[in-house]
Amino acid sequence: MNNEMNAPPPQSTSPFDRWQNAKEWLRQNLKGDIVIWIIVALLSLASMLIVYSATGTLAYQRGGGYPESFLFKHAFFTGIGLLVMWGVHRINYTYFSRLSRAALLISIPLLILVKVAGVTINGATRWLAIPGTGLTFQPADFARLALIANLAAMLAKRQRVQYDWQIFGKMILWVGIICFFIALTSTSTAVLLGFSCFLMLYIGRVPGKYLAVMVVSIGIAGATGLVVGQRLDTAQGRIERFLKRDEYQAKQGFIAIANGGTLGQGLGKSHQRNYLTQAYSDFIYAIIIEEYGIIGGIIIMILYAILLVRGVQNINETNRAFGGLLSAGLILSIGLQAFTNMAVAVGIFPVTGQPLPLLSMGGTSVLFTCISLGIVLSVSRGDIEETNL
Repeated sequence: MNNEMNAPPPQSTSPFDRWQNAKEWLRQNLKGDIVIWIIVALLSLASMLIVYSATGTLAYQRGGGYPESFLFKHAFFTGIGLLVMWGVHRINYTYFSRLSRAALLISIPLLILVKVAGVTINGATRWLAIPGTGLTFQPADFARLALIANLAAMLAKRQRVQYDWQIFGKMILWVGIICFFIALTSTSTAVLLGFSCFLMLYIGRVPGKYLAVMVVSIGIAGATGLVVGQRLDTAQGRIERFLKRDEYQAKQGFIAIANGGTLGQGLGKSHQRNYLTQAYSDFIYAIIIEEYGIIGGIIIMILYAILLVRGVQNINETNRAFGGLLSAGLILSIGLQAFTNMAVAVGIFPVTGQPLPLLSMGGTSVLFTCISLGIVLSVSRGDIEETNL
């Protein structure tokens, strides 16, 4: 009897206590900018619904398979990506400064290998096969991450040093080399990366005369890569069809947007997924508007805009220039890719082949996006004991 009276009272399991326990778990395990975590979670969940709907025709074209198979594959890579993002965000971001030069040197032979022995998908040779896995990845994604990290490190070390042509020449050299090799197989990726680097230099307070030289250098490198690469005819054709408004994919995308109206057709009721060959990737934004309407499209756009702003705000919230420049460069790269995809869908830009980050169906591209976001979250943590670069 006494033992029963002295026994500790049972732990409360009220909804309020469970909510408090969940909040405490999230606080301890999800560091950094909570707004970025929420946006990533929302976009990842939305991608499950959209990819499931957009891949119905693809499943039929590949032998009457089930759309669930593509959904499971996408969910698997998204889950792995989020897990990697969580792991990366717990790493002191200053380590990426030390790794960036080695990663940059590794990316060059990978980009050359794509030109020599790349895998062709949908008419473009941008991928390398990963032996023994049946998977492919784009070395351009790895090179973009390495270049932005290395450029952030170079800019950070020179924030209190007067610029000269010797210092700036190293930046031009690396940006030009990487943009050249990427342009051999993907013009739009090279352009977006070059623009991201230009914005990083502007944020890094590089004088205007050097910025002008950077624009000319990137233009020459990209144009040379386009001419000697494999995408010149494709780029010319897309621009001509864009000016004439005679691009098949773009027309089908316009029809999808018109069908969507204000509120959309509803989940899984897209008609144009039967005609858009890249409904689950390049034109997934058109499918979003068709099923969820202009309102759904605006919500997605706002989420990316908030993500972009939060990432750039790290410049003012970090003690080291490297962290702010690294976060800004990576988030600008993701944001430019997202808004380019949406601009193509609504007819502002020619077709580029750029997926919508976190929403388009993908494998290793989702993984590299999550690595970039993990680094941004690492910068935003604010409780990392920073070390000298």
